[in-house]
Amino acid sequence: MCGVVGIFGNTNVNLQLYDALTMLQHRGQDAAGIMTCDNGRFNQRKSVGLVKDVFHSRHMAQLQGNMGIGHVRYPTAGSSGPALAQPFYVNSPYGICMAHNGNLTNTDELMELLFKSDLRHINTDSDSEALLNVFAHELLLQGKLQPTSNDIFEAVRRVHRRCRGAYAVVGMIASYGMVAFRDPNGIRPLVYGQRETDQGMEYMVASESVALDVLGFKLVRDLAPGEALYVDTDGKLHLEQCAENPKLMPCIFEHVYFARPDSIIDEISVYKSRLRMGEKLSEKIQRLYPENDIDVVIPIPDTSRVSAQAIAEKLRIKYREGFMKNRYIGRTFIMPGQTQRKKSVRQKLNPVKLEFQGKNVLLVDDSIVRGTTSKEIIQMARDAGANKVYIASAAPPVRYPNVYGIDMPSAHELIAHNRTDKEVAELIGADCLIYQDLEDLVESVKEGNSKIDQFDCAVFDSNYVTGDVDNSYLEKLDAQRNDTAKNGKSSSKDSANDEVIGLHNSDSEA
Repeated sequence: MCGVVGIFGNTNVNLQLYDALTMLQHRGQDAAGIMTCDNGRFNQRKSVGLVKDVFHSRHMAQLQGNMGIGHVRYPTAGSSGPALAQPFYVNSPYGICMAHNGNLTNTDELMELLFKSDLRHINTDSDSEALLNVFAHELLLQGKLQPTSNDIFEAVRRVHRRCRGAYAVVGMIASYGMVAFRDPNGIRPLVYGQRETDQGMEYMVASESVALDVLGFKLVRDLAPGEALYVDTDGKLHLEQCAENPKLMPCIFEHVYFARPDSIIDEISVYKSRLRMGEKLSEKIQRLYPENDIDVVIPIPDTSRVSAQAIAEKLRIKYREGFMKNRYIGRTFIMPGQTQRKKSVRQKLNPVKLEFQGKNVLLVDDSIVRGTTSKEIIQMARDAGANKVYIASAAPPVRYPNVYGIDMPSAHELIAHNRTDKEVAELIGADCLIYQDLEDLVESVKEGNSKIDQFDCAVFDSNYVTGDVDNSYLEKLDAQRNDTAKNGKSSSKDSANDEVIGLHNSDSEA
């Protein structure tokens, strides 16, 4: 999962992009990048690391321009390095840069056609660079010295016909404007807002509404699935539906884990959806264990807090913060490699022993994916003196890979794959494990927007909404992206991604 932002303003937007990326840091901690456009010239800074580490005052001074885009990267393929940081850039036609959140499911096919038919060079193995080159080629085919909004939208239409999978995109065309679009299924989120200034209207697009809030932009709405947005250099906003059969089928895991609770996605409050998840889960606990002996409900920070509070309130059981979090350790779920994830848990959380000693504890987590973190935390609770340790998951069992931009590529690394709930409980060391039912999860989220056709729940039910994912694709993805493959990547592969090539970078220091 990644975070994207684009701003078209009346003054320099560099500091605003920085602030927006800071608000989206939870969506990616591997790399960050900003590109601005100043009088037809692109300025760029991107590198591996957190936003605060990538951008220093000397970089910000060089990122001049009233139009810009930014990106925080989360590596679904396990590869890292400055060359894989976004935005990406091509010089033809016009000069185009682009940042992308999601994952294409037909990347190999696109790469081959881009080389053999479109005669375009792809410098990395990134699907984002492939998507950029598809858009650039289709815009070039419009054959205009000065592209119009209709030309931009026609290029997006052709992208929709050629690209499959999940993509929420922001981009710039040098000297012409800012563009953004969302895949025809609306799998990845993308919102836009506006802000009135003395110099005129300014526009912003971002992965989550929270980025708009902090900069004082008023949320207008989500981009519809398949819809494209274009702001020309005169500051005029253009919107058009560019997909033939769009259907809103967003990823439900945004509400389970990724999005901030203060965000609004597809007209749904993430906070309220998590509140309803907790209420639904409390009903299941009451149904299965009406005479439960739970003494205290403790969330596993941070995403599960809202659901845990709802469970405690409904069950009329004490709610306590039993784990203190080290704010300087990143989100363990999105760390590449099992060894690093396992090592980070005890660095990240420390129990408040008084809340555990001699008590029957119900731990609440947003989801259980690989199970490594859950096992470590349960053992920490026992070491702190807990009598019994129960665990409740606000999400159903994660049993299948994700192919749309979340790092769940290998089924055999998912602890619930081909296992019963009881077997999972034994593996993670819990006295009891209660999962959310999928129907209740869907109802919890959909209550906020009844217009949604369906959700992408593939990690729970193996129903991939793009309809192009089969066993052979999943097997290939597994071979490329499982933890063994990540940990065993050759140094030559890594070194190939160590340098930024092609566009002036503000400097080469991290």
